[in-house]
Amino acid sequence: MAVGVVLGALVLVTLYTIKELFLLVVVGAVSVGVLELVKAFATRDIRVPAVPVLAGVVVMQGAAYWGGPVWLLASFAVFALVLLVWRMFTAGTDGYVRDASASVLTLFYPALLAGFAALLLQEGDGDNRVLIFIAVTVASDIGGYAAGVLFGRHKMTSISPKKTWEGLAGSVIACTVVGAWLVVWLLGGEIWQGALIGILAALLATVGDLIESMIKRDLGIKDLGSILPGHGGLMDRLDSLVTTLVPVWLLMTLFF
Repeated sequence: MAVGVVLGALVLVTLYTIKELFLLVVVGAVSVGVLELVKAFATRDIRVPAVPVLAGVVVMQGAAYWGGPVWLLASFAVFALVLLVWRMFTAGTDGYVRDASASVLTLFYPALLAGFAALLLQEGDGDNRVLIFIAVTVASDIGGYAAGVLFGRHKMTSISPKKTWEGLAGSVIACTVVGAWLVVWLLGGEIWQGALIGILAALLATVGDLIESMIKRDLGIKDLGSILPGHGGLMDRLDSLVTTLVPVWLLMTLFF
């Protein structure tokens, strides 16, 4: 809880003072997440070069914030090619497909997906849009955890044994309420618009958790890091955020 309060305060202070400071927070968080993935892949002798991926994180965030979606996509394509060439000249042919695939995966998840936070932020009311996005995703975690602990009986999947259908229902309810409330309050939208954003966020946040669980199970590790006491690594917090970003950005762009 203390870690959550500190992270929340950091987000609010930077988000509602100087937007570029929040952008730096995103770059820092995603960079740490990338390093956690690089280290995790290394446990299975999968070589992901940290330097070009981290450079891609910085460039893609800047490209999205100052250039827009086309520049974000273009910078991703450029750095994906850089990674393929980098691996070509830094190691032999053995394991090329494996290493190159893991490298591009890391560039996509979480680096490219996080670029949509910059797209949300660049709008005139970007601070409110980002706050709504973060709030509905956090509501998904809280609602799912509370409902799972209190009512969880039916397991959802063996990928993540602690997840239950009751927990998913709690996530959907919490996200729907928070989304409807904040969209009306902060963006002047309709209740149904906020509810739709909330429902989609709940479903995609759960998918994000499961994707990370699959990665960890495949690599045979419990957590991707330990930088956040009581939470694990930063990727353990970013997993649901990055998968929620694209649909939330799309709906907000369509609605507002």
